[in-house]
Amino acid sequence: MATTVAASKAPPRRRLRAALSWLHLWTGLTAGLVFALASLAGTVLVFHVDLLKLQHPQLAQHEPVADGRVLAQLIERWRPEGLRSLDLPREELPVWQAYFEDGHRQYFAPEDGALLLYRSHRDDVLLWLHEWHVDLLGGKTGREVWGVIGWISLAMILIGLYLWWPKAGRYLAQLKVHAGPPVRRWLTWHRSAGVILLPLLLLGTVTGVGMVYSKGFQKALTGAFGGKNVAAPELPASSAPIDWTHAIAQARIAIPEARLARVSVPDPDEGAVSFRAQAHGEWHPVGRSTIVLTRDGRVVQAFDATTHGLGMRMSQAFYPLHIGAVGGSTMKWITAFIGLLPMFLLVTGFLFWRRRRGKR
Repeated sequence: MATTVAASKAPPRRRLRAALSWLHLWTGLTAGLVFALASLAGTVLVFHVDLLKLQHPQLAQHEPVADGRVLAQLIERWRPEGLRSLDLPREELPVWQAYFEDGHRQYFAPEDGALLLYRSHRDDVLLWLHEWHVDLLGGKTGREVWGVIGWISLAMILIGLYLWWPKAGRYLAQLKVHAGPPVRRWLTWHRSAGVILLPLLLLGTVTGVGMVYSKGFQKALTGAFGGKNVAAPELPASSAPIDWTHAIAQARIAIPEARLARVSVPDPDEGAVSFRAQAHGEWHPVGRSTIVLTRDGRVVQAFDATTHGLGMRMSQAFYPLHIGAVGGSTMKWITAFIGLLPMFLLVTGFLFWRRRRGKR
């Protein structure tokens, strides 16, 4: 009773700090657990392609050649089974990577289209981790839950900053890490790491939330800084045969210095042939630039995504920043490190709580 009365008589600021401290602790130990586990998966996925080639060395034993005849054979053979798009062979992964409607992927030799590998989240650890990281294995519902957890985690980061914030002139002292006693050690490790690494935490969390709510963020950013989506041209239906060798050649020269990255598999009566490309200066590893051709190989649209308005470019930067595709190998390792931070904060926060509880 005396404690309750004393708490009720505490200044409003102290009561606020006590409430936020309680919220930070218990929300961090619950929602923070899911956030930390999903972030660990993200650390592994930063090296997705590297680990894939390590598991399946046959994927790296090819020349990255995109032969139109092989592409035609792959589309004819696999479109009836749900083939939707293919990544063209490239230096990093010199095979055709095919995406299917049910989410599984297949890999084909660039020389003759031979099937090299079948993967799905049910039989491949990396794809299972991808599904867990993206939508907690729950599809659209899981992604919505993940979005809520992302907002909560962002709030916990900012609350932690508020709880840490010292009086003027005591910033360095407040960042000091102590070796003991245990309660003080875990508190200072948790607190100092969170503050020092705050920019990295915000980078990983904000870009992740921005991807879950991409439409809302895009609308806000384009409204504030300009830019808009570029609609693909509508072409009349056609069942004319496609010369894929000619289509690839025309698409390659449609945007100077762009790397042709992905081709969408057209429906049998669809008039448009669509490619994704990574223009010079684009961060997105597949690119947001688009090239649309008619079935006879005439280019009707070649849009360089680097010419987008600032707001659209900002919204399209979330994904490459989140996966560490910007800044070379250094940023790749930094991104992997970011994925470890939530688990470190969770563990140090838990140890601090347990030690403090044991002192009572």
